[in-house]
Amino acid sequence: MLIRLSTFALALMLASTTLLAADESISPKPQGAEVAFVTNIQKDLMTRFPTAKDAENAGYFRYTNEDHTGAISYANTQWQSADAQHPSQLWYDVHGKLLGADFSVLSAKDSKTGPSLWGINPKRWEAIPAHIHYVIVDANKTTYGGMRTAKFTGAGGDLINPQAATLVKLGLVKSADDVKHVFLFPAIWDLIVWVLPNPNGAFAEMNPNVKPSKKGSDMDM
Repeated sequence: MLIRLSTFALALMLASTTLLAADESISPKPQGAEVAFVTNIQKDLMTRFPTAKDAENAGYFRYTNEDHTGAISYANTQWQSADAQHPSQLWYDVHGKLLGADFSVLSAKDSKTGPSLWGINPKRWEAIPAHIHYVIVDANKTTYGGMRTAKFTGAGGDLINPQAATLVKLGLVKSADDVKHVFLFPAIWDLIVWVLPNPNGAFAEMNPNVKPSKKGSDMDM
């Protein structure tokens, strides 16, 4: 089972023959230098971003529904994590409590090996292909969606500067004014870490201390 990827990103990953998943043979519990990394980020992130509101105040925004692990993802679109204090994503439960974080490094098209950073085993990193995400807010509901880059560019969309008008052209929304966010999720190496203590290990897929409020896809496709 691939670790905590959105349903959409997981589908992209499974369809790819060139991008790699994290090595499941490695224990999900931190090993060696990873112990200090996890301990430090748990203390740091829980202090700075304990609630979803704290994340929003720091420039993160919500872009998914709750996934099967009970996590709702927030991104800041800064996909090159400069250090262990700068996750590209934070995830919260439905009550706004911090659960974990993603760190990311931009990935070259032919990259086959995860980064060597912060004492983390390179095999823990997952390669995620580039795709588009969007958030639509209208009078009826908020929709969190995504699509392959080919679909977006096929409708005339610009990956460097994605615009709401492309979503209108695709028939996903009637008015560009209802698009709150549309952005490129570039090809990255991604590392997920539970900040909330996890008996299964900080790099495990599920955390028994988190009870998802519902089942199903985290994306509206």
